[in-house]
Amino acid sequence: MKHWIEAARVRTLPLSVSGILVGCFYAMSQGHFNWKIVILALSTTLGLQILSNFANDYGDGVNGTDNDDRVGPKRAIQSGTISPGTMRYAIFVTAFLTLVSAMLLIYASFKGKYFLFSIIFFVLGILAIASAIRYTVGKNPYGYRGLGDVFVFVFFGLVSTFGIYFMFTKEVDWLLFLPATAVGFLSVGVLNLNNMRDQVSDAKSNKNTLVVKFGAAWAKKYHYFLICSAMILLVVFAYINDMRDGVFNFDQYFFLPFYFPLVAHLKRVYNNSEPRLLDPELKKLALSTFFICVVLSMGLIFLFSDIALYIIENILE
Repeated sequence: MKHWIEAARVRTLPLSVSGILVGCFYAMSQGHFNWKIVILALSTTLGLQILSNFANDYGDGVNGTDNDDRVGPKRAIQSGTISPGTMRYAIFVTAFLTLVSAMLLIYASFKGKYFLFSIIFFVLGILAIASAIRYTVGKNPYGYRGLGDVFVFVFFGLVSTFGIYFMFTKEVDWLLFLPATAVGFLSVGVLNLNNMRDQVSDAKSNKNTLVVKFGAAWAKKYHYFLICSAMILLVVFAYINDMRDGVFNFDQYFFLPFYFPLVAHLKRVYNNSEPRLLDPELKKLALSTFFICVVLSMGLIFLFSDIALYIIENILE
């Protein structure tokens, strides 16, 4: 069990649900909510992330990308704790369970009343599962051609945030494009940081990530663009959403203090000259993104004001 937990890479799981949280709470702020949809959306997203991690472990393991040059904890196939055959079976089981969860999510949301929407989301689910596997598995995995960033941005940014909101409301709110893009950028930032760390070993194994293709200096600039753009987009979203009511609500901006870890992170990346030392930054960036999304999401339903009001009232009493 310990080896399977390590192979699932638990530290990546909070990041994967960040977009789901933003979409859920944004729908809740407009009076839409259903616990079944929330639970199934989380299980589907977590399944997709775990599937991606298993497939990545398998693909990089059999392709020789996970070698002695790789930084970070040894992966399951690389260390020999899980055989390639067993991992293939785990990929199949995880893909099946994720698909079942996705189908239950579609049913809970549309209940057979919106056939076209159901088909669209079913196709998206199949594409997401196939993309998670094909990232590093197969004869010509797209992760080895520098296209992993696109997968992460689309499915863990746009689809997760927009998708869950649409499942609640059956409509599109284009303002949500701002936080969806921000979550996508931050998620890609984690992948880019991982690729910066593994540049040497990836290059030796012909895993042509964007970092390998364009170099470390370009990757740093790309990283600054991703993180800074995400920070700006979230502030713009909070401001526009706040101004809809014409009344200033400080709850909308409670996520701003969590920008300090991001700024410190960017400074460390800027000063870094040894890619191997970037490994601790992966967890910091992933958790910072998760907490920013949690606080932003909670602020959408004015939870902080309610808590403050409750405390003040009880103190006065």
